[in-house]
Amino acid sequence: MEPVPDIRFKDKKLALIWEKVVSGKPLDIADGLACLQTRDLISLGKMASWVKEKKSGDYVYFVINAQLNPTNLCVLDCKFCDFAAKPGDKHAYNMTTEEALARLSNELHEVHIVGGLWPDWDLDHSLELMDQIRERFPSAQLKAFTAVEIDFFAKRAKLSIEAVLKKLMEHGLVALPGGGAEVFSKRVKKELFDKKIGEERWLEVHATAHRLGLKSNATLLYGHIETLEERVDHLLKLRAQQERSGGFLTFIPLAFQPGNTGITDRFTSAIDDLRTLATSRLVLDNFPHIKSYWVMLGENTASIGLNFGGDDLDGTIGEEKIAHLALAESPVGLTRSRLLAMIREAGRIPAERDACYNILNVYENGNIPRENRKPQLV
Repeated sequence: MEPVPDIRFKDKKLALIWEKVVSGKPLDIADGLACLQTRDLISLGKMASWVKEKKSGDYVYFVINAQLNPTNLCVLDCKFCDFAAKPGDKHAYNMTTEEALARLSNELHEVHIVGGLWPDWDLDHSLELMDQIRERFPSAQLKAFTAVEIDFFAKRAKLSIEAVLKKLMEHGLVALPGGGAEVFSKRVKKELFDKKIGEERWLEVHATAHRLGLKSNATLLYGHIETLEERVDHLLKLRAQQERSGGFLTFIPLAFQPGNTGITDRFTSAIDDLRTLATSRLVLDNFPHIKSYWVMLGENTASIGLNFGGDDLDGTIGEEKIAHLALAESPVGLTRSRLLAMIREAGRIPAERDACYNILNVYENGNIPRENRKPQLV
Protein backbone atom coordinates (compact mmCIF):
# COMPACT_ATOMS: atom_id res chain seq x y z
CA MET A 1 0.00 0.00 0.00
CA GLU A 2 1.38 3.38 -1.00
CA PRO A 3 1.84 5.70 2.02
CA VAL A 4 -0.69 8.53 2.06
CA PRO A 5 1.11 11.86 1.55
CA ASP A 6 0.43 14.77 3.86
CA ILE A 7 -0.87 17.37 1.40
CA ARG A 8 -1.11 20.99 2.58
CA PHE A 9 -4.21 22.15 0.74
CA LYS A 10 -4.82 25.77 -0.16
CA ASP A 11 -8.21 24.80 -1.61
CA LYS A 12 -10.42 23.37 1.16
CA LYS A 13 -12.70 21.71 -1.42
CA LEU A 14 -9.77 19.56 -2.48
CA ALA A 15 -9.17 18.51 1.13
CA LEU A 16 -12.70 17.06 1.28
CA ILE A 17 -12.19 15.33 -2.08
CA TRP A 18 -8.89 13.90 -0.84
CA GLU A 19 -10.72 12.20 2.04
CA LYS A 20 -12.98 10.46 -0.50
CA VAL A 21 -10.03 9.45 -2.70
CA VAL A 22 -8.06 7.94 0.18
CA SER A 23 -11.09 6.04 1.46
CA GLY A 24 -11.85 4.69 -2.04
CA LYS A 25 -15.16 6.49 -2.50
CA PRO A 26 -15.98 7.44 -6.12
CA LEU A 27 -16.08 11.14 -6.94
CA ASP A 28 -19.28 12.82 -8.13
CA ILE A 29 -19.93 15.65 -10.57
CA ALA A 30 -19.42 18.35 -7.92
CA ASP A 31 -16.03 16.85 -7.03
CA GLY A 32 -14.99 16.74 -10.68
CA LEU A 33 -15.97 20.37 -11.17
CA ALA A 34 -14.03 21.42 -8.09
CA CYS A 35 -10.94 19.71 -9.50
CA LEU A 36 -11.32 21.36 -12.92
CA GLN A 37 -11.81 24.79 -11.34
CA THR A 38 -9.22 24.71 -8.55
CA ARG A 39 -6.33 27.14 -8.40
CA ASP A 40 -4.46 24.76 -6.10
CA LEU A 41 -2.82 22.96 -9.01
CA ILE A 42 0.06 21.48 -7.01
CA SER A 43 -2.25 19.78 -4.51
CA LEU A 44 -4.41 18.44 -7.34
CA GLY A 45 -1.32 16.98 -8.99
CA LYS A 46 -0.20 15.32 -5.75
CA MET A 47 -3.61 13.69 -5.35
CA ALA A 48 -3.60 12.33 -8.90
CA SER A 49 0.02 11.24 -8.64
CA TRP A 50 -0.75 9.19 -5.52
CA VAL A 51 -3.58 7.38 -7.33
CA LYS A 52 -1.30 6.74 -10.33
CA GLU A 53 1.43 5.32 -8.10
CA LYS A 54 -1.03 2.98 -6.40
CA LYS A 55 -1.79 1.52 -9.82
CA SER A 56 1.57 1.49 -11.60
CA GLY A 57 4.23 2.61 -9.15
CA ASP A 58 6.94 4.84 -10.64
CA TYR A 59 6.64 3.19 -14.05
CA VAL A 60 5.48 5.08 -17.15
CA TYR A 61 4.62 3.17 -20.30
CA PHE A 62 5.46 3.76 -23.94
CA VAL A 63 5.29 1.70 -27.12
CA ILE A 64 7.22 1.50 -30.37
CA ASN A 65 4.29 2.06 -32.69
CA ALA A 66 3.08 3.67 -35.87
CA GLN A 67 -0.20 5.43 -36.48
CA LEU A 68 -1.57 4.53 -39.89
CA ASN A 69 -4.27 6.79 -41.39
CA PRO A 70 -5.07 5.07 -44.73
CA THR A 71 -7.37 7.84 -46.02
CA ASN A 72 -8.73 11.20 -44.97
CA LEU A 73 -11.64 11.01 -47.40
CA CYS A 74 -14.80 10.94 -45.31
CA VAL A 75 -18.55 10.94 -45.84
CA LEU A 76 -19.00 13.01 -42.67
CA ASP A 77 -18.42 16.74 -42.32
CA CYS A 78 -17.80 17.28 -38.59
CA LYS A 79 -17.15 20.95 -37.90
CA PHE A 80 -14.20 20.33 -35.58
CA CYS A 81 -12.21 18.18 -38.03
CA ASP A 82 -9.41 19.50 -40.25
CA PHE A 83 -8.34 15.96 -41.15
CA ALA A 84 -11.37 14.92 -43.22
CA ALA A 85 -11.49 15.73 -46.92
CA LYS A 86 -13.70 15.38 -49.97
CA PRO A 87 -12.50 14.27 -53.42
CA GLY A 88 -10.71 17.17 -55.09
CA ASP A 89 -9.58 18.86 -51.87
CA LYS A 90 -5.91 19.80 -51.91
CA HIS A 91 -5.13 17.82 -48.76
CA ALA A 92 -7.19 14.74 -49.76
CA TYR A 93 -5.42 11.38 -50.03
CA ASN A 94 -6.40 7.73 -50.33
CA MET A 95 -3.60 5.18 -49.88
CA THR A 96 -3.28 1.87 -51.61
CA THR A 97 -2.46 -1.14 -49.45
CA GLU A 98 1.17 -0.98 -50.59
CA GLU A 99 1.43 2.72 -49.74
CA ALA A 100 0.07 1.98 -46.28
CA LEU A 101 2.49 -0.88 -45.72
CA ALA A 102 5.43 1.30 -46.80
CA ARG A 103 4.87 3.44 -43.68
CA LEU A 104 5.55 0.52 -41.33
CA SER A 105 8.73 -1.22 -40.15
CA ASN A 106 9.88 -4.42 -38.47
CA GLU A 107 10.65 -2.81 -35.10
CA LEU A 108 6.99 -1.99 -34.38
CA HIS A 109 5.05 -3.59 -31.54
CA GLU A 110 1.78 -1.79 -32.31
CA VAL A 111 0.06 -0.50 -35.43
CA HIS A 112 -2.73 1.96 -34.69
CA ILE A 113 -5.11 2.23 -37.67
CA VAL A 114 -7.63 5.08 -37.86
CA GLY A 115 -9.00 6.75 -40.99
CA GLY A 116 -11.90 8.50 -42.62
CA LEU A 117 -15.20 6.81 -43.46
CA TRP A 118 -14.90 6.07 -47.17
CA PRO A 119 -16.35 3.27 -49.34
CA ASP A 120 -12.93 2.35 -50.78
CA TRP A 121 -11.84 1.36 -47.27
CA ASP A 122 -14.70 -0.97 -46.41
CA LEU A 123 -14.52 -4.00 -44.12
CA ASP A 124 -13.08 -6.37 -46.75
CA HIS A 125 -10.36 -3.93 -47.79
CA SER A 126 -9.49 -3.30 -44.15
CA LEU A 127 -9.25 -7.04 -43.44
CA GLU A 128 -6.90 -7.38 -46.42
CA LEU A 129 -4.67 -4.64 -44.98
CA MET A 130 -4.63 -6.35 -41.58
CA ASP A 131 -3.60 -9.65 -43.15
CA GLN A 132 -0.78 -7.96 -45.05
CA ILE A 133 0.49 -6.23 -41.90
CA ARG A 134 0.48 -9.48 -39.92
CA GLU A 135 2.34 -11.29 -42.71
CA ARG A 136 5.04 -8.66 -43.23
CA PHE A 137 5.38 -7.36 -39.65
CA PRO A 138 4.59 -10.29 -37.34
CA SER A 139 5.81 -8.55 -34.17
CA ALA A 140 3.25 -5.72 -34.56
CA GLN A 141 -0.09 -6.02 -32.79
CA LEU A 142 -3.14 -4.39 -34.36
CA LYS A 143 -5.05 -1.74 -32.45
CA ALA A 144 -7.46 -0.58 -35.10
CA PHE A 145 -10.69 1.21 -36.03
CA THR A 146 -12.71 3.49 -33.81
CA ALA A 147 -16.29 2.77 -32.83
CA VAL A 148 -17.31 5.18 -35.61
CA GLU A 149 -15.50 3.04 -38.19
CA ILE A 150 -16.90 -0.20 -36.73
CA ASP A 151 -20.42 1.25 -37.07
CA PHE A 152 -19.65 2.28 -40.67
CA PHE A 153 -18.38 -1.21 -41.54
CA ALA A 154 -21.47 -2.79 -39.99
CA LYS A 155 -23.93 -0.60 -41.88
CA ARG A 156 -22.22 -1.03 -45.25
CA ALA A 157 -21.80 -4.80 -44.88
CA LYS A 158 -25.28 -5.21 -43.31
CA LEU A 159 -23.74 -7.00 -40.33
CA SER A 160 -24.12 -6.65 -36.58
CA ILE A 161 -21.46 -4.93 -34.49
CA GLU A 162 -20.62 -8.31 -32.97
CA ALA A 163 -20.17 -9.94 -36.39
CA VAL A 164 -17.85 -7.15 -37.55
CA LEU A 165 -15.74 -7.37 -34.40
CA LYS A 166 -15.46 -11.15 -34.68
CA LYS A 167 -14.22 -10.82 -38.27
CA LEU A 168 -11.65 -8.24 -37.21
CA MET A 169 -10.49 -10.45 -34.34
CA GLU A 170 -10.08 -13.37 -36.73
CA HIS A 171 -7.73 -11.16 -38.76
CA GLY A 172 -5.59 -10.07 -35.81
CA LEU A 173 -7.34 -7.26 -33.97
CA VAL A 174 -6.27 -7.15 -30.30
CA ALA A 175 -7.69 -3.80 -29.14
CA LEU A 176 -9.86 -0.88 -30.19
CA PRO A 177 -8.64 2.73 -30.05
CA GLY A 178 -10.78 5.21 -28.15
CA GLY A 179 -11.43 7.82 -30.81
CA GLY A 180 -14.82 9.06 -31.89
CA ALA A 181 -16.25 9.54 -28.41
CA GLU A 182 -15.66 13.33 -28.61
CA VAL A 183 -17.83 14.48 -25.66
CA PHE A 184 -21.05 12.78 -24.56
CA SER A 185 -23.29 15.84 -24.93
CA LYS A 186 -26.31 15.97 -27.20
CA ARG A 187 -25.92 19.76 -27.34
CA VAL A 188 -22.32 19.57 -28.57
CA LYS A 189 -23.10 16.70 -30.94
CA LYS A 190 -25.86 18.70 -32.63
CA GLU A 191 -23.57 21.70 -33.00
CA LEU A 192 -20.30 20.05 -34.07
CA PHE A 193 -20.82 16.46 -35.31
CA ASP A 194 -24.52 15.90 -35.84
CA LYS A 195 -24.14 13.06 -38.41
CA LYS A 196 -21.65 11.08 -36.36
CA ILE A 197 -22.61 8.31 -33.94
CA GLY A 198 -23.27 9.52 -30.41
CA GLU A 199 -22.90 8.31 -26.87
CA GLU A 200 -25.26 5.30 -27.02
CA ARG A 201 -23.78 3.72 -30.17
CA TRP A 202 -20.19 4.43 -29.12
CA LEU A 203 -20.74 2.75 -25.76
CA GLU A 204 -22.56 -0.15 -27.44
CA VAL A 205 -19.58 -0.86 -29.71
CA HIS A 206 -17.14 -0.87 -26.79
CA ALA A 207 -19.43 -2.93 -24.56
CA THR A 208 -19.72 -5.53 -27.33
CA ALA A 209 -15.94 -5.56 -27.78
CA HIS A 210 -15.45 -6.10 -24.06
CA ARG A 211 -17.96 -8.96 -24.03
CA LEU A 212 -15.98 -10.64 -26.82
CA GLY A 213 -12.74 -10.29 -24.85
CA LEU A 214 -11.30 -7.28 -26.69
CA LYS A 215 -9.73 -4.45 -24.71
CA SER A 216 -10.25 -0.86 -25.75
CA ASN A 217 -9.39 2.74 -24.96
CA ALA A 218 -11.62 5.73 -24.32
CA THR A 219 -11.19 9.44 -25.09
CA LEU A 220 -12.56 12.90 -24.38
CA LEU A 221 -12.13 15.78 -26.83
CA TYR A 222 -12.02 18.94 -24.70
CA GLY A 223 -11.24 22.62 -25.11
CA HIS A 224 -13.82 23.58 -27.77
CA ILE A 225 -17.44 24.50 -26.90
CA GLU A 226 -18.09 21.96 -24.15
CA THR A 227 -18.76 23.10 -20.58
CA LEU A 228 -16.82 21.84 -17.58
CA GLU A 229 -19.99 20.07 -16.44
CA GLU A 230 -20.11 18.23 -19.77
CA ARG A 231 -16.48 17.17 -19.34
CA VAL A 232 -17.18 15.63 -15.94
CA ASP A 233 -20.43 14.05 -17.12
CA HIS A 234 -18.46 12.36 -19.92
CA LEU A 235 -16.00 10.92 -17.38
CA LEU A 236 -18.81 9.64 -15.15
CA LYS A 237 -20.47 7.88 -18.08
CA LEU A 238 -17.20 6.19 -19.00
CA ARG A 239 -16.71 5.11 -15.39
CA ALA A 240 -20.22 3.63 -15.35
CA GLN A 241 -19.53 1.71 -18.57
CA GLN A 242 -16.31 0.36 -17.10
CA GLU A 243 -18.31 -0.88 -14.11
CA ARG A 244 -20.61 -2.74 -16.49
CA SER A 245 -18.18 -4.21 -19.02
CA GLY A 246 -14.70 -3.80 -17.53
CA GLY A 247 -12.69 -3.76 -20.76
CA PHE A 248 -11.21 -0.27 -20.92
CA LEU A 249 -7.42 -0.15 -20.69
CA THR A 250 -6.62 3.53 -21.03
CA PHE A 251 -8.31 6.90 -20.98
CA ILE A 252 -6.87 9.62 -23.22
CA PRO A 253 -7.87 13.26 -22.74
CA LEU A 254 -7.49 14.86 -26.18
CA ALA A 255 -6.81 18.60 -26.13
CA PHE A 256 -8.63 20.22 -29.05
CA GLN A 257 -6.36 21.47 -31.85
CA PRO A 258 -8.10 24.57 -33.29
CA GLY A 259 -6.59 24.38 -36.80
CA ASN A 260 -8.73 26.24 -39.31
CA THR A 261 -12.12 25.25 -37.91
CA GLY A 262 -13.01 28.69 -36.54
CA ILE A 263 -14.48 27.05 -33.41
CA THR A 264 -11.85 28.60 -31.17
CA ASP A 265 -8.73 30.61 -31.89
CA ARG A 266 -6.53 29.29 -29.09
CA PHE A 267 -5.01 26.05 -27.90
CA THR A 268 -5.83 24.78 -24.43
CA SER A 269 -3.47 26.09 -21.76
CA ALA A 270 -1.01 23.85 -19.95
CA ILE A 271 -2.92 24.53 -16.72
CA ASP A 272 -6.20 23.37 -18.29
CA ASP A 273 -4.46 20.29 -19.70
CA LEU A 274 -2.96 19.34 -16.33
CA ARG A 275 -6.23 19.94 -14.48
CA THR A 276 -8.08 17.75 -16.97
CA LEU A 277 -5.46 15.00 -16.80
CA ALA A 278 -5.45 14.96 -12.98
CA THR A 279 -9.25 15.13 -12.75
CA SER A 280 -9.50 12.19 -15.15
CA ARG A 281 -7.18 10.11 -12.96
CA LEU A 282 -9.21 10.91 -9.85
CA VAL A 283 -12.68 10.39 -11.34
CA LEU A 284 -11.84 7.29 -13.41
CA ASP A 285 -10.76 5.23 -10.44
CA ASN A 286 -11.60 1.98 -12.26
CA PHE A 287 -9.44 2.69 -15.33
CA PRO A 288 -5.97 1.08 -15.20
CA HIS A 289 -4.17 3.78 -17.19
CA ILE A 290 -4.39 7.48 -18.07
CA LYS A 291 -2.46 8.71 -21.09
CA SER A 292 -0.50 11.96 -21.12
CA TYR A 293 -0.67 12.11 -24.92
CA TRP A 294 2.32 14.04 -26.21
CA VAL A 295 0.81 14.49 -29.70
CA MET A 296 -1.95 16.74 -28.35
CA LEU A 297 -0.20 18.18 -25.28
CA GLY A 298 3.28 18.75 -26.66
CA GLU A 299 6.41 17.22 -25.18
CA ASN A 300 6.84 19.54 -22.19
CA THR A 301 3.28 19.43 -20.87
CA ALA A 302 3.05 15.68 -21.51
CA SER A 303 6.20 15.11 -19.44
CA ILE A 304 4.85 17.24 -16.58
CA GLY A 305 1.57 15.31 -16.89
CA LEU A 306 3.40 12.20 -15.68
CA ASN A 307 3.25 13.82 -12.23
CA PHE A 308 -0.43 14.73 -12.64
CA GLY A 309 -1.84 11.22 -12.95
CA GLY A 310 -0.55 10.16 -16.38
CA ASP A 311 1.25 6.82 -16.60
CA ASP A 312 1.54 6.46 -20.39
CA LEU A 313 2.94 8.69 -23.16
CA ASP A 314 1.71 6.59 -26.12
CA GLY A 315 4.66 5.96 -28.43
CA THR A 316 6.88 6.84 -31.33
CA ILE A 317 3.78 7.30 -33.62
CA GLY A 318 5.76 7.51 -36.88
CA GLU A 319 3.58 9.83 -38.97
CA GLU A 320 0.45 11.12 -37.26
CA LYS A 321 -1.89 13.05 -39.56
CA ILE A 322 -5.15 13.77 -37.72
CA ALA A 323 -3.85 16.21 -35.11
CA HIS A 324 -1.18 17.66 -37.38
CA LEU A 325 -3.63 18.57 -40.13
CA ALA A 326 -5.32 20.54 -37.35
CA LEU A 327 -1.98 22.38 -36.89
CA ALA A 328 -0.81 20.56 -33.77
CA GLU A 329 2.51 22.04 -32.65
CA SER A 330 4.03 18.74 -31.50
CA PRO A 331 6.53 16.79 -33.64
CA VAL A 332 5.14 14.32 -36.19
CA GLY A 333 6.96 11.46 -34.46
CA LEU A 334 9.42 10.82 -31.63
CA THR A 335 12.32 8.42 -31.14
CA ARG A 336 12.60 5.86 -28.37
CA SER A 337 15.46 7.88 -26.82
CA ARG A 338 13.32 11.03 -26.69
CA LEU A 339 10.46 9.15 -24.99
CA LEU A 340 12.92 7.74 -22.46
CA ALA A 341 14.21 11.26 -21.78
CA MET A 342 10.69 12.67 -21.29
CA ILE A 343 9.87 9.94 -18.78
CA ARG A 344 13.13 10.38 -16.88
CA GLU A 345 12.69 14.17 -16.80
CA ALA A 346 9.51 13.48 -14.84
CA GLY A 347 11.41 11.30 -12.37
CA ARG A 348 9.73 8.12 -13.61
CA ILE A 349 11.01 4.74 -14.84
CA PRO A 350 10.38 3.94 -18.54
CA ALA A 351 8.56 0.67 -19.27
CA GLU A 352 8.23 -0.39 -22.91
CA ARG A 353 4.94 -2.20 -23.61
CA ASP A 354 2.89 -3.73 -26.38
CA ALA A 355 -0.67 -2.79 -27.39
CA CYS A 356 -2.19 -4.72 -24.46
CA TYR A 357 0.22 -3.39 -21.79
CA ASN A 358 2.36 -6.48 -21.63
CA ILE A 359 5.77 -5.24 -20.49
CA LEU A 360 8.58 -5.86 -22.97
CA ASN A 361 11.50 -3.96 -21.40
CA VAL A 362 12.15 -1.83 -18.31
CA TYR A 363 14.83 0.86 -18.66
CA GLU A 364 16.00 1.33 -15.08
CA ASN A 365 19.57 2.45 -15.77
CA GLY A 366 20.82 3.93 -19.02
CA ASN A 367 19.17 3.15 -22.34
CA ILE A 368 19.84 -0.59 -22.28
CA PRO A 369 16.84 -2.53 -20.93
CA ARG A 370 17.20 -5.08 -18.20
CA GLU A 371 15.74 -8.26 -19.62
CA ASN A 372 12.97 -9.95 -17.69
CA ARG A 373 12.67 -7.11 -15.20
CA LYS A 374 8.93 -6.48 -15.02
CA PRO A 375 7.34 -3.73 -12.93
CA GLN A 376 5.45 -5.03 -9.93
CA LEU A 377 2.00 -3.58 -10.43
CA VAL A 378 -0.69 -3.21 -7.80
